[in-house]
Amino acid sequence: MRVLISSQHFWPESFRINDVARSLNQAGCEIEIITGQPNYPDGNIFPGYRAGAMNWQIHDGMRVNRLPIAPRAGGGAFRLALNYLSFVFSGLILGPLALWRRPFDVVFVYGTSPILQAIPAIFLGWIKRAPVVLWVQDLWPESLEVTGFVRNRAALGAVSAVVRWIYRRCDLILVQSDAFLPAVEAMAGTVPIRVHHNPGETMDTVTDPPAPGLGGEFAVVFAGNLGTVQALDTILDAAGQLRDLPGIRFAFIGSGSRGGWLADEIALRGLENCTLVGRLPPSEMPRIFAQAAVLLVTLVRNPAMEMTVPSKIQAYLAAGKPIIAALGGAGANVVAAAGAGIICAAEQPVALAAAVRMLHAMDDGERHAMGAAGRRYFEAHYAPAVLTPRLLAAFSYTIDRRKTRGKAQ
Repeated sequence: MRVLISSQHFWPESFRINDVARSLNQAGCEIEIITGQPNYPDGNIFPGYRAGAMNWQIHDGMRVNRLPIAPRAGGGAFRLALNYLSFVFSGLILGPLALWRRPFDVVFVYGTSPILQAIPAIFLGWIKRAPVVLWVQDLWPESLEVTGFVRNRAALGAVSAVVRWIYRRCDLILVQSDAFLPAVEAMAGTVPIRVHHNPGETMDTVTDPPAPGLGGEFAVVFAGNLGTVQALDTILDAAGQLRDLPGIRFAFIGSGSRGGWLADEIALRGLENCTLVGRLPPSEMPRIFAQAAVLLVTLVRNPAMEMTVPSKIQAYLAAGKPIIAALGGAGANVVAAAGAGIICAAEQPVALAAAVRMLHAMDDGERHAMGAAGRRYFEAHYAPAVLTPRLLAAFSYTIDRRKTRGKAQ
């Protein structure tokens, strides 16, 4: 099966689609990717790449076609919007040229924000006469509203109209959470919809040498994007309440729009039990997770966020360590179903501090049992060996459905 993956971000940027592409390739598919020049999350073009270049490279046996983009460096709404739109325009104008005379059986869109990146994929599907499968990672316009990027009701209504247009021009829609179904069904018309969860990646246990920022203490590790919806102030408030337990350390692994604010707040509050490690390469994460005592996931309290399962939860489950989930809805339900840790309400620092105290007071055996339960749940629900055949079946269904409809016409 010849699969074109369309994603604004791809390796060497750290996104789950990297693992999905690799697993499809290992399953025998011919994979080709169309993407932008790597610049996430800091907004600066990675060394060895150029913002205005149109080129290609081979990665893990897959051809990666890179289109020009406007990097998001400097931040701000204007630069971010320009970054998003540049990929859309490059995909529409240069995408067909980059893929000249190469046929595909299906176009697979990794639908992170913004959903606008599906537009060139739909166009490419039309040119290649291939069905388009959209994998929705974020709900729009809900994500725009919760991040504060857009608040005007008329503008949100216009975004809804665009999203409806996009959904109805796909052949199949996959959603990363069961909770996404009602919102997507309301806008997708007659387009079929299925749930396809984000996979995790099986991790080897690496305990030496000591991981940066952990220092051999009882480390509560938060890994991932440091943004507006991660409720970082809640973590800092909880850390302030745990000063009486000097063995506890909060380690922030990652970067994002609030990274500077986080560093300033840690210094301002004098939180010696917090360490901002920064962004590390994916190869370092198994060592970080293996040496963590607890893995932490937090989100703001918002209905849109309650429908989301942060992709870090799958990675945490794979790591086999106890989890504190300071959030509500679908993400909390996964951790609870796995029996992998402690759930507490979103944006409640007192409850978060109590959860840390509870895990700190447990013996190693109790914490190990939680982590082992999470690992078993990962193997049963989120391992690539489980999810890749389901994704291939979804592609085959869509291809066959397109052929059947073509014969009927």
